[in-house]
Amino acid sequence: MSIRLGDEAPNFTAVTTEGEITFHDWKDGSWAVLFSHPADFTPVCTTELGRTAALKDDFGKRNTKAIAVSVDPIEDHHGWAPDIGEVGGTDLNFPIIADPDRAVSEAYDMIHPGEGDTSTVRSVFVIDPSNKVRLTLTYPKSVGRNFDEIVRVIDALQATDAAPIATPADWRPGDRVIVSPAMSTEDAKAKLPNVEEVKPYLRYADQPS
Repeated sequence: MSIRLGDEAPNFTAVTTEGEITFHDWKDGSWAVLFSHPADFTPVCTTELGRTAALKDDFGKRNTKAIAVSVDPIEDHHGWAPDIGEVGGTDLNFPIIADPDRAVSEAYDMIHPGEGDTSTVRSVFVIDPSNKVRLTLTYPKSVGRNFDEIVRVIDALQATDAAPIATPADWRPGDRVIVSPAMSTEDAKAKLPNVEEVKPYLRYADQPS
């Protein structure tokens, strides 16, 4: 069954490069980025996990933990870790789940049908502190992910959780935001800075501090 936005992220207990974890306990009170990679010792995956390791401080500022999963065994993950550090310039600093029985991959619908194998596609799940799935992305195996976009989405989700706003196309922190359609202009001017009506249905404001 596919996972929809707003669903509770499936919980699981699994062996990782940092020991056995129970997912909801491991991320308790934090946001999480759970992402799958097709296989260890592969070129695109090595660059992606290296990039994730380099973003540790950026994720930390956003109260976010990263965790990866593939169907390879834990021994392969440990053997691959030095390559991730060498290629990405930062030692592996987040857990990789070993999922040889595909329990996690199947719970999150990460197996690509019709590909002729049991490896995972490049799925991404952004999960909030209450364990709700807030974003899903799926890339084909041949295309590396844009981790700047994953960080940007977390910023946007946290901003829209904190105030009655939405974010326009290509929004980044500090850019103007869109006033929620559910809020009257009068209320918006009382609660948000520098409200500007562009169309009756489109009103901008400065991002609340």
